[in-house]
Amino acid sequence: MTAAYDAVVVGAGPAGLNAALVLGGADRRVLLLDGGPPRNVRAQAAHGVFTRDGVTPTHLKTIGLADLAPYPVTVVPQLAREAAFTSDGFALRLEGMWVRSQRLLLATGVRDVLPTLPGLRERWGKTVHHCPYCDGWPNRDARLGVLGSGQEGHHLALSVRSWSDEVTLLTDGPDELTAEQRLDLQRVGITVQTGRLLRLAGREDVRVGFRGGGDLCLDALFLNPTQQQCSTLPAALGCDLNDKSRVVVNENGMTSVRGVWAAGDMTGAPQYVMSAASGGMTAAVSLNTTLIHEEVRRMGAAFHKSPDEGPEGEAS
Repeated sequence: MTAAYDAVVVGAGPAGLNAALVLGGADRRVLLLDGGPPRNVRAQAAHGVFTRDGVTPTHLKTIGLADLAPYPVTVVPQLAREAAFTSDGFALRLEGMWVRSQRLLLATGVRDVLPTLPGLRERWGKTVHHCPYCDGWPNRDARLGVLGSGQEGHHLALSVRSWSDEVTLLTDGPDELTAEQRLDLQRVGITVQTGRLLRLAGREDVRVGFRGGGDLCLDALFLNPTQQQCSTLPAALGCDLNDKSRVVVNENGMTSVRGVWAAGDMTGAPQYVMSAASGGMTAAVSLNTTLIHEEVRRMGAAFHKSPDEGPEGEAS
């Protein structure tokens, strides 16, 4: 073991950066493990970000890292390869070294698993998007498409309709909609195309080619991709996951494993920059509160129940 910290934050997206900022401001020795570009690195701009609306994701991360400079936060450009329990916390293996930490905060995010539609990946973050709250405004009143079927396609199409009255739902085969859902879409003027998709093309627009011939020209396309955890650490540590493989946390960001918190997209939280940052702060405050409890009780002071204690004061 070559270094010891009060807390290790794994992941330097909005959740991890804000968690490190809060913990550093609490004068904790923090190690922030930065695994590389943010998930939304290909997006043209981040919207709905307080005081930073329209900033690029890369620049937002640069600002976040710079904000850590005054605090006792060490940033290392890699992620943990392995984690193990110790008598007083955790040990994490990095490249060529191990570090120890009393607490662990995971903010490793999720990975988008895009449909295998030729031309989609090249347009991801440019003219093909995930979130209308991030990319709806630049495409307001435009020709918009939604790729999806069933309840998910119905929900996203109705949501996107708020930004434009020219919306087409592309189901790439049977629409899997109920009769009432089809009526819903018809009532608000959303067209449903069930043709199988062949490819996406276009530079400033999206040209959708169909297998049976013909195409459709759109200004932007929205979809909800399947997602996977970016890190194997939650499962390796024994954290409970829900049916969508999200890490289960309580209102304080605590996982089912004592001493481990999680925040951001890897949990079931809404996937917005501000939500992730907020979750990072909530988890960091909770984590720091448990450290405060330990410190004052070692000095014989009485304190209210710690976030990681059960109803009678026992560790949970």
